[in-house]
Amino acid sequence: MTAGVAVAVAHPNVALSKYWGKRDGPGNYPAVPSLSVTLSGLSTRTSVRFDNSLPEDVVILNGEPTVGRVRERVTSLLDRVRAAAGDSRRAEVVSQNDFPTASGLASSASGFAALALAAVRAIGLDWAESRVSDLARRSSGSAARSVFGGYVVLDAAPVGVTEDCVLPAVSVAPADILPLTVLVCMTTELPKATGSTAGMVETLRRSPYASAWLEEAPRIHARLRAALLAGDFATVGELAEASSLAMHASAIAAGLVYWNGATLDLLGVVRRLRESGLEVFASVDAGPHVKVLLRETDQDVVRAAIDSVSGLKRVVRARPGPGAALESVEG
Repeated sequence: MTAGVAVAVAHPNVALSKYWGKRDGPGNYPAVPSLSVTLSGLSTRTSVRFDNSLPEDVVILNGEPTVGRVRERVTSLLDRVRAAAGDSRRAEVVSQNDFPTASGLASSASGFAALALAAVRAIGLDWAESRVSDLARRSSGSAARSVFGGYVVLDAAPVGVTEDCVLPAVSVAPADILPLTVLVCMTTELPKATGSTAGMVETLRRSPYASAWLEEAPRIHARLRAALLAGDFATVGELAEASSLAMHASAIAAGLVYWNGATLDLLGVVRRLRESGLEVFASVDAGPHVKVLLRETDQDVVRAAIDSVSGLKRVVRARPGPGAALESVEG
């Protein structure tokens, strides 16, 4: 059998209503719903080559061979694709991010969305986006959302969900429903000490506020989704910031502090800008980076304010963008 090769590009997303917590058992099912926006301006490019001359899977990330848990997550996805196709060929995976990896910028979202799409197409499967999304979710919950562009929802799984349940993300609004710009404020180039999966488990196990988070997160999500569909920029921003702070409050109470000094300074700048009358809001995923949510027309004044923060490494301007897409397919 000849080699099958596909190359896909995907983008990270920022969850406006946060996904933090998993259902017990296998399958990687979320315990709370989330609503995200897929971001242009940051991307992962992944090639997958299935070849019967390969004795084992080869996984290269950002120019370096992977080992341990990272490699296991990739090979597990490849195993699911091989099983679906009835194909035993090993694969070479080469993936490159143009932003810091495993640092709280949703590199797993774009990475596994790109991997899922490239792997499915390289092996010759013609799956719909929803099935690719479910495949990506099993490796990274947020990756299910990056398969789609614009605004995307991943619902919570029901209690007692079984491993064979299909749970893809769903596109709920186009990219242009809000006049949104996101300034991705990077405060380090280093990976975070505690990954998101481990952080979720520890939060639900140790935080005295875990039950409060599990109760409040769906309520915030429902209100945010309604505000989005109504085109209510300010309410979306307010609820996105509320969801982020509630998530981190729960995690901090479990001893998981993802923020650094620049994170706090950026949150302070956003608060002061809002007090001055601007509709500016902040969202922080499981890491120290701050995503500043603002109207396109306010970019210059907001950028000038955040550029004064000590410890700020880099700022990327992003807009609501497209979902995962194929760059090429061969064989």
